[in-house]
Formats: sequence, structure tokens, C-alpha cells
Amino acid sequence: MTTLENPLGVHALVWVGDWLPASAKHAISSTANLGFDLIEVPLLDPASIDTAMTRSLLDDHGLQASCSLGLDPDADVSSEDPAVVARGRDLLARAVDVTAGIGATNLCGVLYSVLAKYPGPISERSRANVVESLAWLAERAAGSGLKVSLEIVNRYETNVVNTTAQMLALIAESGADIAVHLDTYHMNIEENDFATPVHEAHDAGRLGYVHVGESHRGYMGTGTVDFDTFFSTLREVEYNGPVVFESFSSAVVHPTLSNSLAVWRNLWDDGEDLARHAHAFMAQRLRA
Repeated sequence: MTTLENPLGVHALVWVGDWLPASAKHAISSTANLGFDLIEVPLLDPASIDTAMTRSLLDDHGLQASCSLGLDPDADVSSEDPAVVARGRDLLARAVDVTAGIGATNLCGVLYSVLAKYPGPISERSRANVVESLAWLAERAAGSGLKVSLEIVNRYETNVVNTTAQMLALIAESGADIAVHLDTYHMNIEENDFATPVHEAHDAGRLGYVHVGESHRGYMGTGTVDFDTFFSTLREVEYNGPVVFESFSSAVVHPTLSNSLAVWRNLWDDGEDLARHAHAFMAQRLRA
């Protein structure tokens, strides 16, 4: 079996709940000190990100970065309202600019929807708006040299797509050069197993970004996610892209995302110990 060299990453919300200079410095330095290759910066408000400061800190610590995003209710490209869709594209454009500005090469996340429980299935008009927006986003990001990966999330966080097969169909419909972003937390809810989605995305040439997180979003290996199968399948298909640990606890709170993701339990209170454990857990299984 080939020994892979995936960039190992950690989500910034393991460390901090905002991106003010002191928080950014703490998150970036802590990530680098534990031997991670990459930090994922959530762009909950792209306008609030100091790109020059962030890029300087990343350079100082020799750290790669990716950026992730979920849309706002008044800027949702899956809306039926053209004005809301237009604001969604403006938000995506700002996210592209910030991602490129900090020197990151990956923009990922739920770039097609609000993270929310929708009251019903997606309408034809809403889906058409998503398809058109994805084609637009792919062209916009290509101009900045960014790789875009769409995260597949569960039915309680979007009504657009919830499985890998659905996401591949959506991307094909858009005709966009966009990758798939798998997340074990969501796969544990929606997929039949932890191998098939990896093969589906890989065989379609779309596997571009991976989140690993436990079923309860706490320490890896303490819940119901079948990590042995998932990691062995990543090795089998020789996936060499980012593998990023994502975990949330009420110990680190962002006022918007914490409520959107229902992060109301204190699953851990020591981000450093959590991240150190995650790094060892991922490295062991990827290098097996």
C-alpha cells in the first residue's frame, strides 16, 4: 500500500471563536506547534478577516490554510428570490477574494445553502438557482486559482443535497469544475457506509477535501463513526488531499455558527489536548 502524504489540518474553532488578531495568532501558532500542516479558517463574515495579517501569520509559521463558508439567510443562492441569490453571489465573491488573499488554495463548505433545517424539499426554481450559482462560482474561483469543494451535510442542515450521489448529480448538472467535500459526521447520518461515498467521489474524479469528525463532534474514536473503514478506503483510492479535523464544543463559541450547528454541549474544554489526540489519530490511520 502506498504511503500517502496528506496535509493534516484542524478547524480554527477548535481554538478560537473569532478571528481578531490575538485569536488568529493563537489559532495559527497552536496549529503549527502540534505539527499540523493546515488550518481551516471559517469565513462567517469575510469582511471581518484581515487578509494581510492572516497571511503574515501563516507565512511566519509555515502553515497552509483553507477557508470554509456557509451562507446567510439573506444571502442564500438556493433561495427563490433573485435579490437574495444576488447577495449570495456577492458573499461568495468576497469569500473567493479573502481565500486568495490569505494565500489559501481551497475554498470549501456549504457554498450552496444556509446551514439550517428547511421546512420542505428544495423547489425546482431553488435548485436551478443553485446550479446557475455553482457554474458562476467555479468560473469566479478559477480566476483566482482556487479549488472549490462542496461539503455534503445532513438533512437537518440543508435541503439541497445530503449524499455523495446527490452532490455528484448536482455538480454534473452545473457543468462546473468543482470537487466534493466529504465529512464523516454527516456521512454517519446520511450514507449507507463509510467506503461507498469515497469510491463514488474518487471514481468521478471529484474527491477534493475531507473533514473527519466524530458522531457527537467530540474526541475521535469515542463515538459511532467507522473511522477504520473510512481511512482504509482513503488509502485504497490513494487520496492525497487535505484531511481536516473538525470538532465543536460550547467551550469555544462563535455566536452565529454555534447556534446554527446546535453546539450547546461541552464535549471538551481543552482544545490543545483534543487537537493533539486528533493529529495522532489521523496520522496513524493514514500512514498505516
